[in-house]
Amino acid sequence: MRFYTAIINNKEELLVGFAEGARAYRLSLLARLVPTLAFSDMNALICGWSEDIKAALEHLAANEDVLTGAAVNVEKLQLCAPIVHPRQDVICLGINYDAHAQEAGRFSDEAFGGERPYTIYFSKRVSRATATNEAVPSYVGLVDSLDYECELGVVLARDCRAVTKEQARNYIFGYTIINDISARNLQTRHKQWYLGKSLDGFTPMGPCLVTADEIGDEQNLDISCTVNGELRQSSNTKYMIQTVCGAISELSQGMTLQAGTIIATGTPAGVGMGMQPPTFLKTGDEIVCRIEKIGALRNVID
Repeated sequence: MRFYTAIINNKEELLVGFAEGARAYRLSLLARLVPTLAFSDMNALICGWSEDIKAALEHLAANEDVLTGAAVNVEKLQLCAPIVHPRQDVICLGINYDAHAQEAGRFSDEAFGGERPYTIYFSKRVSRATATNEAVPSYVGLVDSLDYECELGVVLARDCRAVTKEQARNYIFGYTIINDISARNLQTRHKQWYLGKSLDGFTPMGPCLVTADEIGDEQNLDISCTVNGELRQSSNTKYMIQTVCGAISELSQGMTLQAGTIIATGTPAGVGMGMQPPTFLKTGDEIVCRIEKIGALRNVID
């Protein structure tokens, strides 16, 4: 299943689609048929998710004649990020593809070079996630090296602590696309990456949240990014250094990861700072991030 958040009648609503490219349905209207489907937002849906909720939606999907009045055309809606207001900071993996590690080291050996025997984790402050088709601010005068990073986003279904790699997949609700917009001058100047990753508008997410059962093997998804139609990033999640399940297990050994936790799993090679010479984003640039089985996340620099 595919879940969306969209603006309908001037307020945020949840939608569900039962297959890629198919119509979506307003949960607020489906809840008239099945009251347990009434959720205030995506966080509430994730925290309230159960096999009964899944079964109710699958039953409705098998009886589409009752859904006609709830159907909407997603392409004509103003989409929001699927999780507009994350419950906590987004947890991010840094330098998680070998080729990206090499290009980052060339850009700044002091900031990105050296041995990395353990996974790099950092967080990204997100008070409000940016939607697909929404503008990303350029912060002229503050940022002189704006960059993109297409990443697979993982959303947890329930609280987890001290889980094994083998157990970790059972805690995943679904996946989305995240563009980890980065101000390289702030990121390198402050040594730690928090400020350079956390300015308002720096977390485009979407266009939807796809449940784990529809994705299948998360470590075999094509991932790419274009800027103004030019292919910049092209890889596959199988080239991650730390896997999705490995990261969940490692993080959970000493902290409780709450339901709704979002993990951005790192970006492949091809970012602006890795180009020769480095080529950063400017006003008017269009960035489109794509991940197989999820879709495309499009943003323009303001």
